[in-house]
Amino acid sequence: MTSSAPAYKRILLKLSGEAAMGDQSFGIDPATVARVAGEVKAAKDAGYDICLVIGGGNIFRGMAGAAKGMDRSTADYMGMLATVMNALAMQDALEAIGVSTRVQSALAMNQVCEPLILRRAKRHLEKGRVVIFAAGVGAPYFTTDSGAALRASEMKCDALLKGTSVDGVYDSDPKTNPNARRFDRIGYDRVLADNLKVMDAAAVSLCRDNEIPIVVFNIREPGNLARVLAGQGVSTTVGPMEPQISEGLNNG
Repeated sequence: MTSSAPAYKRILLKLSGEAAMGDQSFGIDPATVARVAGEVKAAKDAGYDICLVIGGGNIFRGMAGAAKGMDRSTADYMGMLATVMNALAMQDALEAIGVSTRVQSALAMNQVCEPLILRRAKRHLEKGRVVIFAAGVGAPYFTTDSGAALRASEMKCDALLKGTSVDGVYDSDPKTNPNARRFDRIGYDRVLADNLKVMDAAAVSLCRDNEIPIVVFNIREPGNLARVLAGQGVSTTVGPMEPQISEGLNNG
């Protein structure tokens, strides 16, 4: 079951660090980053204003470091640096195919990217550039999901699109349960109450409070971002509505 065409103009695309990793077990795969950059270019060419947030889990995950005994703040700052590396890789791939971009970091590192200045970021969008936000919210104890929700709110985005390895939100893990059922639409409160792991609770709450729908889709499927934006792809929309479960069984 496909969704109807959404009326979005300005979007924030949230990608996990793993989206830059490809089939590797660690790091950045240039071919995979180039493919995702092509997805972003196709959406840009379709007329959307695009902001990007990329996680850092392919390089370093703060929570994992803290679980192994590191100071949580130190580990989270290291994770923020990993997101800057991914942002620069994506910038390089986009610029290589003719897409003008700017990276803005919540941690100051002026030799490699701009500082976070929202008015400047909005001006970049007005000039047709893709803005990549790096370093999360610039503080520990927050995930890049929260950073994405914050930037989507600040930039007045019409939707937050989360590109994952599955094609939406399920009532259980489709990777382990072949009978898991996918939601076409589901409410913010249901996601929080059932702990459905769409994004962390702070991110979902922030989107709810600012009435920003979260669209979950599979970024690993070539061409899927453009299809979802055109209302032709399979996805789940999280918003202020009653949940509906799609017909049939989905194996993810």
